[in-house]
Amino acid sequence: MTPSSIIFPQEDLSFSVISLHSNWQIHGVLLTSLLCGPQIGTISSISYLIIGLFYLPVFHGGGSVGYILTHEFGYLLGFIPAAWTCGFLAKQNSNANLINYSFYTALSLCIVHIIGIIYLILGNFFGNSVDSLSDLILINTFIPFPSQLLLCISISLVSILLKSILIEK
Repeated sequence: MTPSSIIFPQEDLSFSVISLHSNWQIHGVLLTSLLCGPQIGTISSISYLIIGLFYLPVFHGGGSVGYILTHEFGYLLGFIPAAWTCGFLAKQNSNANLINYSFYTALSLCIVHIIGIIYLILGNFFGNSVDSLSDLILINTFIPFPSQLLLCISISLVSILLKSILIEK
């Protein structure tokens, strides 16, 4: 996992690093969708899942087909509709601004978490989890959500800057 963090400059010209309870998986998918549209975003999400399930340990906790039984897999499944939604909304509105893009990414982030929570509930119902459902939802949704929202704003800004550079050339 590549953790995300915020870097603050200090008076002595050093940097202070504050780690966030998030990684770049979701935001990489959403950035791809903002820049490339719903089809490419969805294809990249599906490709990421296939690579993680059958080839390389690219997920937070590794990979392999057995990852389907983990409580985190539902969040990974949420990448697919989130990527499509984010890309679709960005493509529909040619006015790329920070407010619109932040809304699209935040909405897509909510989709990831809703699908993840549904997967946790189903896993709990079928006896797949030994942990309490409320603890899993707290750890996987409520704790990382604020920092993930912050990163949604940052990737929205990055995508606007990249689009302006790519369109000008």
